[in-house]
Amino acid sequence: MDATDRAIIAELERDGRLTNVELAQRVGLTTGPCLRRVQRLEADGVIRGYRAVIDAAALGRSFEVLLDLSLESQDAETVERFEQTLAQADEVLELRRLFGTPDYFVRVAVADLAAYETFLSRRVMTIPRVKNVTSHFTMKTVKPGP
Repeated sequence: MDATDRAIIAELERDGRLTNVELAQRVGLTTGPCLRRVQRLEADGVIRGYRAVIDAAALGRSFEVLLDLSLESQDAETVERFEQTLAQADEVLELRRLFGTPDYFVRVAVADLAAYETFLSRRVMTIPRVKNVTSHFTMKTVKPGP
């Protein structure tokens, strides 16, 4: 991967809907070589997909909560059941297994505090062997993630 590939990636991260003509102009290539590079980056798995950034409020999911979560046990069955259950929940935007404590970081988006309480009580706390959940409520998003 060279500087031109990195420039292509940077431009597509800023705007994934760029046409090949616009992208080629921005990175200083003609359209043919630019398209071939993009196709190679896609084939190599560097570019894994394209997506739309959606306004969470428009979907009724503007209340975001960050959870630190620990399990009573790290045995394979407990871990697998926990991960499968939360990964399938529509409210879960991100689920990361961590080294150390806590065991997991979970990012959740729901309509409001009442919807979060329902999610926590009926979805998270019903999973066997959940030991501890700490909820963090965002005061302000300074730099949003991708």
